[in-house]
Amino acid sequence: DLEATPLEFGLEEREHLRGLYSHFAEEDARLIKQLETEGYGDFEATNHDVKAVEYFVRHRLPEVSDASAWIHFGLTSEDVNNLAHRLLVRDAVDEVLLPELYDVRDTLADTAREHRDLPMLARTHGQPATPTTFGKEMAVYASRLGRATGRIRRATDDLRGKLGGASGTYAAHVAAYPDVDWQAFAREFVTDLGLEFDPLTTQVNPCDDLATLFDAFRGANDVLLDLDLDMWLYVSDRYLGQEAVAGETGSSTMPHKVNPIDFENSEGNLSKANSDLSFLADYVTTSRLQRDLSDSTVKRNIGGAFAHCLIAYGKTASGLSKVVPNEQVMRDDLEDTPEIIGEAVQTILRREGQADAYERVKAVTRGKDVTLADFRELFNELDVDEDVREELHALTPTGYTGVASELVDDLE
Repeated sequence: DLEATPLEFGLEEREHLRGLYSHFAEEDARLIKQLETEGYGDFEATNHDVKAVEYFVRHRLPEVSDASAWIHFGLTSEDVNNLAHRLLVRDAVDEVLLPELYDVRDTLADTAREHRDLPMLARTHGQPATPTTFGKEMAVYASRLGRATGRIRRATDDLRGKLGGASGTYAAHVAAYPDVDWQAFAREFVTDLGLEFDPLTTQVNPCDDLATLFDAFRGANDVLLDLDLDMWLYVSDRYLGQEAVAGETGSSTMPHKVNPIDFENSEGNLSKANSDLSFLADYVTTSRLQRDLSDSTVKRNIGGAFAHCLIAYGKTASGLSKVVPNEQVMRDDLEDTPEIIGEAVQTILRREGQADAYERVKAVTRGKDVTLADFRELFNELDVDEDVREELHALTPTGYTGVASELVDDLE
């Protein structure tokens, strides 16, 4: 379409050219590989994948076409590959990976709202701590994953392309057509593909944009790893019951087993994905001087890293679909751990001006088996107003959840 060049394509020729990729078949891939490794017809083996694609296009041109000289005109292979990789990555993120993550996020948000009022013992350092609600804890993960997917979305929108030739200077383009504004042409071409344009490159399109995207996925994966570990522990503590799938075997020797295998599978795949994503993010941002090929083989592993992400997201979603909160176990555990109201007791007493409140409650509770009766005995001995004493007597483990249920509304 550039006026400076004598090349013209009619509608039929354009449809034929686009058909080379829209109807690309296995036999086409075989032919390209043959052009690269063995040669075909008048073409000798290229030992160069992009040059093999160029010869493939030439071979498939109509015999009457005079376009052969214009295929790959002024370009270097990285002008092709940098755009192709990013289009593949963009579609993988938009059409496959983000929808899976959104489904997990929405499931967590729905679970949070459904169980916003369900009290549950919290644990810090693995020990009983101030109660929370199961819904609020799921809301934490929904919120984290929401922010993580936002970072992925922004990184995907910032994928960048170049079309500047062998050293990023448009030298061949300018030599052939010095009066053409090649920078403007390249900008329009790249942005028409839905990518941001990068005017300053070497032969290589700097992969800082890809590294940012890989890091964003690692961030989302870290959220899900944390979720998988917590869900596994909740299942272990019987806070969560699991749906027994008909015909499924939990153990080859123990018939009763219903194992949290989805969360375990997700954990393994997320860990593998993050290892690959870390390597990719670290590696693709460097190139010796204006170009070396070490990054080329590395980028072929992007699909593998994304595949492990995809498997993990599906397994986390599957695990979430099979668990149900065991409300009675949660409440029983709270009632069996009355010492957790000690925080409330000492805070209320501090409010009343008792400077030694923390120490008094610590002496009664730390490292000891405590009952609510022990607390009530303490309350009756305190020199406080009667309304304060009634306030203390009203404290219960299941009621000591603050505004946990209201915090779920912050998901909006």
